[in-house]
Amino acid sequence: MQTTPEPISDLSFEDFKATVINDYKIAVTSRECSLLGRREVLTGKAKFGIFGDGKEVPQLAMAKAFKKGDWRSGYYRDQTFMMAIDEFTIENFFAGLYAHTDLNCDPMSAGKQMGGHFGTHSLDENGKLKNLLEQYNSSADISPTAGQMPRLLGLAQASKIFRNVEGINQEGLSQSGNEVAWGTIGNASTSEGMFFETINAAGVLQVPMVISIWDDDYGISVHAKHQTTKENISEILSGFQRSETEAGFEIIRVKGWDYPALVDAFEQAGKIAREEHVPVLLHVTELTQPQGHSTSGSHERYKSKDRLQWERENDCNVKMREWMIDNQIATDDELQELEKQIKRSVREGKRKAWDAFLNPIKEEKKKVLKLLEALVNESANGQFINPIKKTLADEKDALKSDVLTAARKALRFVAQEQSESITDLKEWVNTYISKEQANYSSHVYNEFDHKATQVPMVAPQYDSEALKVDARIVLRDNFDALFTKYPESLVFGEDTGTIGDVNQGLEGLQNKYGKLRVADAGIRETTIVGQGIGMALRGLRPIAEIQYLDYILYAIATLSDDLATLRYRTHGKQTAPLIVRTRGHRLEGIWHSGSQMGALLGLLRGVYILTPRNMTKAAGFYNTLMQSDEPAVIIECLNGYRLKEQLPSNLGEFTTPIGQVELIREGSDITVVSYGSTLRLVEQAAKELQSSGISVEIIDAQSLLPFDLNHDTVKSIAKTNRILVVDEDMPGGASAYLLQHILDEQKAFRHLDSAPQTLSAKPHRPAYGTDGDYFSKPSAEDIFEKIYEIMHEVNPEKYPTIR
Repeated sequence: MQTTPEPISDLSFEDFKATVINDYKIAVTSRECSLLGRREVLTGKAKFGIFGDGKEVPQLAMAKAFKKGDWRSGYYRDQTFMMAIDEFTIENFFAGLYAHTDLNCDPMSAGKQMGGHFGTHSLDENGKLKNLLEQYNSSADISPTAGQMPRLLGLAQASKIFRNVEGINQEGLSQSGNEVAWGTIGNASTSEGMFFETINAAGVLQVPMVISIWDDDYGISVHAKHQTTKENISEILSGFQRSETEAGFEIIRVKGWDYPALVDAFEQAGKIAREEHVPVLLHVTELTQPQGHSTSGSHERYKSKDRLQWERENDCNVKMREWMIDNQIATDDELQELEKQIKRSVREGKRKAWDAFLNPIKEEKKKVLKLLEALVNESANGQFINPIKKTLADEKDALKSDVLTAARKALRFVAQEQSESITDLKEWVNTYISKEQANYSSHVYNEFDHKATQVPMVAPQYDSEALKVDARIVLRDNFDALFTKYPESLVFGEDTGTIGDVNQGLEGLQNKYGKLRVADAGIRETTIVGQGIGMALRGLRPIAEIQYLDYILYAIATLSDDLATLRYRTHGKQTAPLIVRTRGHRLEGIWHSGSQMGALLGLLRGVYILTPRNMTKAAGFYNTLMQSDEPAVIIECLNGYRLKEQLPSNLGEFTTPIGQVELIREGSDITVVSYGSTLRLVEQAAKELQSSGISVEIIDAQSLLPFDLNHDTVKSIAKTNRILVVDEDMPGGASAYLLQHILDEQKAFRHLDSAPQTLSAKPHRPAYGTDGDYFSKPSAEDIFEKIYEIMHEVNPEKYPTIR
């Protein structure tokens, strides 16, 4: 059932001619940007460049089949496509190269990502979703090869959900699931596991996805023979080809320099995916890479003379030009004149972009030079300030850091002096840092009023005869309430559907809400997370379940590189409010008792990390997050599902506040901060310490990212004058993170009469068995003795040594 591209759609010759010439104009414009962009890097105006040259013609064809409401998940070669859908200009290209922090100049990322990373704006100026059907949509690119693939799966699956699940308000989001998700990837990157995992999952799910593979025979400097079995990705994936009786992929092969065949191929691929909801793999072969992989090196170093000659002759732009002349669409003279005009336009666009980037810095440079001149004339240390001023003045194309460095260094020489000029320079430095730091550090989290940390606390309510039930029932019934309240919500993962998850927190819900909203997924953590990211980008509210926290490591690259950075790298213009549900902390052995908080805290800034101590608290976090649009990881306590909790009457309504700690036991001698399962051990130790005359105040951190926004911990320490942080992560992990926040952010050291301390697990993964847990992680006895030891230092006579 191999597909052969159908003929190009009929047009009048004049219309066809105008369309082709316009396409060629875009292709040449893109190529000229690539060529001039490389020069800008080599002259030092830009740091690094990866360009789309050699891929122009197939991207034009893809743009023709791409419709408003569709989504792209691509990589850093797709500049021609973005130009063809009118989402990327010459000025935008160079602004990205210069890392211009003005979103109007670099709408892709406001300078936060290097050029070649493309995305459109899904959120308006108020941080609310725009009408996504009125625009072409591109999810924001990332650099890691094949990293765009997991997200692509979710973008496509959203169309399946919109088409087949009733009750979702699709306004501005979908037209009955008719949208296609278009993915692009280089041939060498198909060697990555993320690619194969996505291919398999797409075939299983049967979602409207078109994957275009730009095949130029190389990956960086490495030939395809070292990358792909048989040097042909579509050949080895031929087993995925659908048949009359078996579902699978449609596979289309087309040469990357054949303009009419490419237009037909992409048109057919889009039609199949859109109408039949079948994934399509489009293998675009015989492409070139005229400038090599990037500005880091030259492809002459690794390509033979014959290969280089072949690339010159078979360059897609060259072949399209030849075809246009052969078919009397344009003459050589006409094309030469057009190409000259394009060169002028690109040079002019580059000049405008450079001026727009540099002129604001020049204005600040003038201000600082004037202030420095005043210091030179007024200060007793003017002779030391003058060289700083001269160096800055001589810097022709000074950057922000050059200007700021000069000002800050000059202030060192007038630290003992006072004058109006010094005051003015200090004010300029502080104002400039404040203004510019936001350009580089903003939008890690939602900065609007509807952010999750602004959702008010609503306490659980209990009837007078509230039942005490297994804690899993609290979760199950709360999910039931949420799925009724939010038709756009859904949950999926390993063992999630048929059996209602391994701990029965979703028991019976698939029967009630259907197999698409409460779904089983294969053993493939990376694309489970990718499904969630893509669906969340399209306005759905997915909960992706990772069975155990230990296995979140399979998906950590996607969580860290894609989800956690999404709002930041788009300067607040895209968000994916994915909730990752998992379970961790104490159970048995290395891979079923995960507490890898230190790793997650370091890698997932931009994602809330929530650590509820029981299932009512966990349910409250789900309720909170559904009222905002931000991603989170919720880590339920593995050993808490069968413990008894009262069943609230306001299921789906009560909330657990994010970023707030909870005082769960008052005391006067020492403050202990912990979270999750360890809190039960802390409470046990506190009760036993009471008999020894030691009063322990216990604070539940609740959420680690963020932690204690109201600084309530320091208020407790001001009373007890001592702090111990207890957790079951490894030394230097979450306990160190919490203590750093308490000391540096909350300035708790001012109130301490004893050294601040931590108690964490041993520096290895937990051993198996009950005894393994006891000797690997803090026990109630460890906690008792640690606190007792602190009090022994305070009063050795009252608290003599135990051992």
